[in-house]
Amino acid sequence: MKRILLFFLALLLAAALLTACGGGTGLKDGYYTAQAAEFNHGWKEYITIMVKGGSIVSVEYNAENPSGFIKSWDNAYMQNMLHSNGTYPNEYTRFYAGQLLEGQGQGSIDAISGATSSYNSFQKLASAVLEQARKGDSSIVLVDTAH
Repeated sequence: MKRILLFFLALLLAAALLTACGGGTGLKDGYYTAQAAEFNHGWKEYITIMVKGGSIVSVEYNAENPSGFIKSWDNAYMQNMLHSNGTYPNEYTRFYAGQLLEGQGQGSIDAISGATSSYNSFQKLASAVLEQARKGDSSIVLVDTAH
């Protein structure tokens, strides 16, 4: 009788651990994208996440211009922004994406000084992409990121 009881307790513990490790996030496996509805200063920001096993396993946050060129690849833009704001797209996009990945959409995201506008957009995009992942809707959701 004790063995059966121990077996069921172990099974219950294993189920609780699986829930704590991502199964409880309510996120469905797949790729999800939220994109700004409009260009802002020539760029349209987006977030794409991949969910596997109920957990976010990758996050891409960036912006593209009308030709599809990625903002964090623009060295001239990087130099101008670094000198005027103290940060640049390749830095803050990785920082914000890393926080979303680490917190699995549950924690708060810290802002970087000099990238407040992108922080505000990121918050709106992250909320929308997480909602898509909860619903399992892989269509691209357009978000009004106007400040």
